[in-house]
Amino acid sequence: MPQAPRDNPKQVVWELTLQCNLHCIHCGSSAGTPRPNELTVQESTRLTNDLSALNTEEVCLMGGEPFLKQGWHTIAQAVTNAGMKLLLISNGYAITTYTFTKLIALDPYAVATSLDGATSATHDRIRGVNGSHQKVLEFLSRLTTAGLPTTVITTVNKLNFAELPALKNFLLDKHIAWQVQTAAPEGRFKKKYALSTEEFYAVGLFLATLRKHYTKEALPVIGAHCFGYHSQHLPSLGLAPTWTGCQAGISTLSIKSNGDVIGCLSIPHTYIEGNIREKSLIDIWNDPNSFAYNRTFSKTHLGDNCNRCTFGESCKGGCMGMSTAFTDAPHNDPYCFHTIEEKFHDNTGPQCSVKP
Repeated sequence: MPQAPRDNPKQVVWELTLQCNLHCIHCGSSAGTPRPNELTVQESTRLTNDLSALNTEEVCLMGGEPFLKQGWHTIAQAVTNAGMKLLLISNGYAITTYTFTKLIALDPYAVATSLDGATSATHDRIRGVNGSHQKVLEFLSRLTTAGLPTTVITTVNKLNFAELPALKNFLLDKHIAWQVQTAAPEGRFKKKYALSTEEFYAVGLFLATLRKHYTKEALPVIGAHCFGYHSQHLPSLGLAPTWTGCQAGISTLSIKSNGDVIGCLSIPHTYIEGNIREKSLIDIWNDPNSFAYNRTFSKTHLGDNCNRCTFGESCKGGCMGMSTAFTDAPHNDPYCFHTIEEKFHDNTGPQCSVKP
């Protein structure tokens, strides 16, 4: 049965700018230089009004590097003034005292930063700038000292796969949330660095073990939406108790720095639903033809990896970003716990090569 859209986009991810001061190898947006036609502060505040009118609950501002956006604070303040939860994702590389003071005054719901290696050699190689590891450690210290709700995001690939236990040791008992996700071949990321399905499953086992052995207070850790699905051996690794399919255009929404509207920033530009300079965000969201890949999904849309699966109709073929990146097709995610267990392993499941 087609799934009707929810009444509002619960979570919105907003790319303020494509400008960035790092050059990460896994950046799906190939960030660095700002787009020539990025939204002005005035356009952005009008967009915030539309988000509020849609009863959006939380807005995550990211980039590129959001603190490089001229007027970022005005936009962020508009979000909080509208009563929406404000989240920010920064690489932490160039946070001045002035910027940090402004950040604290906003009283954000959460601030996230990326830590992609337990060693400076690994982190700096992945982030593309020497010294970025030390900068992010300093940023984390400032965030926690200020008492701001803090999250570390780690994007796993072959270069940092073996450093997950050391990252766990660093984060343990620091009251920092840890979100682990996996890199997909889009933007600058080369497929040769992508995890194999066995390595992917091993990360799942690692996360499940951490959640079993540590309390949420000691180590609040989750797997992002790319981790799953329907394992016979592993619990749900995300915030939701079960995976109910990609939420792009259902309860989540993304906005690019030039005003393009898309269900998720991880899916190709061919899924752009419109631009707010040509049509209001409210009209784009409420258009019955928008986000058709999810809103009018049926089991017949499943790709070859998923069309014989018992869970196909509810799962909707896993993560759209992973599916399109690895197979050039929607609803066809090959990085699926259920599929991996069926294809490669007996009923005991594979053995984890990442020790907690």
